Amino acid sequence: MRTWLTERFGLAVPVVGAPMAGVGAGRLAAAVSEAGALGMIGVAGAATGEWITKEAAVASGGPYGIGLMAWALTGNPAQFDAVLELRPTLVSVSFGPYARYVEELRQAGITVVTQAGTTDEARAAEQAGVDAVVARGAEAGGHGRDAVGTLPLLQSVLDAVSVPVLAAGGISTARGLAAVLAAGAAGAWVGTAFMGCAETALSAAATERLLAAEETGTAYGRVFDIAQRLDWPPEFGGRALRNAFFDQWAGREDELAADDDAPARLAAARAEGDFDTACIYAGQAVGMVRERRTAADVVAGFAAAEGLLTRFS
Repeated sequence: MRTWLTERFGLAVPVVGAPMAGVGAGRLAAAVSEAGALGMIGVAGAATGEWITKEAAVASGGPYGIGLMAWALTGNPAQFDAVLELRPTLVSVSFGPYARYVEELRQAGITVVTQAGTTDEARAAEQAGVDAVVARGAEAGGHGRDAVGTLPLLQSVLDAVSVPVLAAGGISTARGLAAVLAAGAAGAWVGTAFMGCAETALSAAATERLLAAEETGTAYGRVFDIAQRLDWPPEFGGRALRNAFFDQWAGREDELAADDDAPARLAAARAEGDFDTACIYAGQAVGMVRERRTAADVVAGFAAAEGLLTRFS
């Protein structure tokens, strides 16, 4: 399974642990990288530069990456400054005006990728000078476009750009990894499959809810962003576990935006472990995350893709 991804970073398995804010910090990144894939730290919009530096110190025993949200950097430039000083192996900067940051990161010797939810976005990313594009399908958890599924998007992007392409969205087992590698991807960008790992920052209550979720148990929309008054660009909604709060407010987003008590209710619910109200971002592969595992177990499971790829050779 030698690809651009494994050769570039010295990996045993062509998998990147996607940057998941609030889920994957330094401990998970380090565990994924130690197991032979590439771990990443997910940076929330309000995170400080000091937080990034602290978590990077945990992850920096080997190659690791950091994921930034472009829309947040304008109001929080300390994040970008911290990343430039740290010089991680890989930086993902996505969702907003990311192009302005690409050349400075590359000049610092950092490999740069961005997540694209359409083929046009992938073409624009290549023109912006990124080293690789992440073709992020609508099945993926967390934020992004709900425009095109992973498989049709991957096929189109592979035909449209000449830079390496990583596939994201719904890839949770060796079968999924084998499928995207066979199509021509350089590797998989995997989030939800790592959410059940012991090394995440999820609470026990959130993990229990996640492990009980079914494959049809997610929903896409802006309900949780509006309730928390997050400044995500409206074209990037979020896929999360469907719950009572989402069902109550889906289709009533204007009313929710006028509800002054909503942010406090969401914050209190999160603190209390009330996930009928608080959100857990996850993708459609969540139905395959059934038990508590280690990151090393998950990466080892992906390594079985090699056998699937060689069955007919």
